[in-house]
Amino acid sequence: VQLQASGGGLVQAGASLRLSCAASGGTFRSYAMGWFRQPPGKEREFVAHIRWNGATYYQNSVKDRFTISRDNAGNTVYLEMNSLKPEDTAAYYCAAGRGVIISTITQPRAYDYWGQGTLVTVSS
Repeated sequence: VQLQASGGGLVQAGASLRLSCAASGGTFRSYAMGWFRQPPGKEREFVAHIRWNGATYYQNSVKDRFTISRDNAGNTVYLEMNSLKPEDTAAYYCAAGRGVIISTITQPRAYDYWGQGTLVTVSS
């Protein structure tokens, strides 16, 4: 499976962005999908996860502002980000995994495939 993330950019605090992650080379609907981010100088952290059946999970700091969704027909997962804050600045990565159990969705090692990352910069 190949993943291509896009949609990052430079925005002001309070703005919105929508990230996309296009998948190819596999049966997209059978994969659980996740978004992670890596702020400058920090470790990669979990942002959001969506199951094959559409169930969603979020990091607490984003769950009232970000929405993850998937289009199985279009082989794409999205991350709608609203009310962006400077602390959301990071490289954002999408990931795909088969057999990802709920207790491991926040762990990068639970995922099998990764996109190249797209940079989001939020200015104050």
